[in-house]
Amino acid sequence: MKKIKNILLILIPVLILTILFLFSLLSKRVEKNPSGTIGNTAGNLNNGGLFCEDEEKVYFANAYDNYTLYSMNPDETEVVKLSDARISSLNQAGNFLYYYQSSIGGTDNFASMFRIDGLYRCKKNGKSSVCLKRVPVPSLALVDNTIFYQSYSTKNGTSLCRIDIDKKNYEEIADYVINPASIQNGRIYFGGTGKDHYLYSLDTDNNAIAVVYPGNVYNPIIQGDYVYYMDISANYRLCRYSFTNQIVEVLTQDRLDYFNVAGDMIYYQKSDQQEPALKRIRTDGSEEETVAYGVYENINATSSYVYFNAYDTPVPVYRTPLYGPVQVDSFTAAAAAVEVK
Repeated sequence: MKKIKNILLILIPVLILTILFLFSLLSKRVEKNPSGTIGNTAGNLNNGGLFCEDEEKVYFANAYDNYTLYSMNPDETEVVKLSDARISSLNQAGNFLYYYQSSIGGTDNFASMFRIDGLYRCKKNGKSSVCLKRVPVPSLALVDNTIFYQSYSTKNGTSLCRIDIDKKNYEEIADYVINPASIQNGRIYFGGTGKDHYLYSLDTDNNAIAVVYPGNVYNPIIQGDYVYYMDISANYRLCRYSFTNQIVEVLTQDRLDYFNVAGDMIYYQKSDQQEPALKRIRTDGSEEETVAYGVYENINATSSYVYFNAYDTPVPVYRTPLYGPVQVDSFTAAAAAVEVK
């Protein structure tokens, strides 16, 4: 009996440690995303990636709280702070968020020893943050189970890299600027930044790059059969090109600073010295309306609202319903959540 008791005294701690070890492994496991997964819309990513949405929640960088990570319902109820991380380029899939986390505070030599800049992953409750790559990241986009991101260094400039969501299979794809925001059917579409400004595609399976359309394209957004873009050769007016019909349509003669395509709506900042304004049109260029006079930036959209702020003035953040009559007011739910946290 004493012998059995001694064996149990040895086995039980071993069993407990084994269970704890297995639990730790399972808690860190990153489940694969289904084919066709895209982490955020191109329009949001081209405007800082400050908002992204899944089937239940909106995740956002709260400008009222130094752009730290929050979540809420699409109707702006149940606003919750998830993390003290200062974030941008938000992407989501499965149980995780992917984003660029930037340092907060000083830039002296002592502070630089503790820099937290990098590409990060965390659970959707804000917990279990993991640094995938410690490097400045101007932009990133999630495609299936791979993150494509711009990597910047003062020595080498900006390059396009890729790394899997489980931190494996790092690779540098190109040693020049490629914006990975616009994705469709396993391809990244981007405007050329070297010898021309053609529309290119990058096959995410094999990294092959090819010319798609020999236009003068800036900030392309692919949606269905169309690519929406700012025409560099014509004062940055907004156009769309049909892949099927190979026809260019001019959607507005206004010069643009930024734009976002959400559903069948386009919100854009009209660049004009006398009368700048945030405007909106349908994706066919019809029903032009002024949303707000002035200069605005960070145009991000969810299924319910479009969010934006005055240029170089983070707060207040304004919003208007994505559809229906224009009704601009402040994003008070985000401000209130900071006051009571």
